[in-house]
Amino acid sequence: MRDIIELYRGVIIQIATPYSTGTGFYLKEPNIIVTNDHVVRDNRKVVVDGERIEKQLVRVIFSDPKHDLAFLEAPDQQEMPGLELLGEVEVKAGDPVLAIGHPFGLKFISTQGIISNTLHEQNDLNYWLHDAALNPGNSGGPLVDEKGRVIGVNTFIIKDGNTIGFALPVSYLKDSISEFQKEDGGVVARCHACSNLVTEETIDNGYCPHCGAKVELPSESEEYEPVGVAKTIEAMILEAGHDVGLSRRGPNNWEIHEGSARINIAYYEKTGLITGDAYLCLLPKKKIGPLYQYLLRQNYEIEGLNFSIKDKDIILSLLIYDRYLNVETGLHLFKGLFEKADYYDNVLVEEYGALWKYEEENEEELE
Repeated sequence: MRDIIELYRGVIIQIATPYSTGTGFYLKEPNIIVTNDHVVRDNRKVVVDGERIEKQLVRVIFSDPKHDLAFLEAPDQQEMPGLELLGEVEVKAGDPVLAIGHPFGLKFISTQGIISNTLHEQNDLNYWLHDAALNPGNSGGPLVDEKGRVIGVNTFIIKDGNTIGFALPVSYLKDSISEFQKEDGGVVARCHACSNLVTEETIDNGYCPHCGAKVELPSESEEYEPVGVAKTIEAMILEAGHDVGLSRRGPNNWEIHEGSARINIAYYEKTGLITGDAYLCLLPKKKIGPLYQYLLRQNYEIEGLNFSIKDKDIILSLLIYDRYLNVETGLHLFKGLFEKADYYDNVLVEEYGALWKYEEENEEELE
């Protein structure tokens, strides 16, 4: 299984939009990233990031609401391994499987399970049920057999369903790829009513030319425009010199890279609280006394920021309520957090033996 996990580590892609986060995987032969349609719906472009892909915005080039599939334009990348899609081999109940994902905010995760049902029908589609644990943000990731072949696309779970996951069989994916490739490039969508593919050339004023149903091509989705507090936060991020589009990672969430530090910004509408959490590094495995003393001294000396520890993470945080936020005050506070985060993680590692967080997270978690 470890060889399979290492193979997939290079092709699993993190996906983020202003509305959601999810997982995708790269297929070499058609040169696309596969994910779920519900992960990228209503977006022309989405943020992708991976071990061999630099974080960037890419186009959504295929939308298939019927099968809940979407394809993303593959960016330039390092040489990436190819994946094998399951052929005509029968999948049976009891077969061992891996569910693999890499949602934003979590490290590379692979979970083991078995196929529990191969005959579950829903909305005129057949799904494979399995018990490999799926995590928030795993939507769009591959379900893999013991030989490393993609056998399905993880699509959804039953809430409180004791880890019952649903995977779309790979046969639907193969058919969609074949149909998409026949269109010879461009942006394509599948009509939810008649299942025919519609292109930028064939769409009839927003309607399917075959059956007249309303169809939205990804290239025609409205550009996201933040409002209210989210608009203020994004203006602040822009003023601080960061790319707003690349910073978005779901509803009211943003991620900033400042030097070697990563800062998560979140807005909680119900309470009006805005948080900035810089996950700096990890506690050392021994001799942590001097580090604790240093953090306590800094909490007394630094203004507006606070150190805390969660599990092994050392976190530098900023809290502010929305009623006190404007671009000027927010910019001053968050720029201070960005600068201090990049400063403190180096001090903690070099002088107090803390461990770099993101190097350790390269190790997979296998449940």
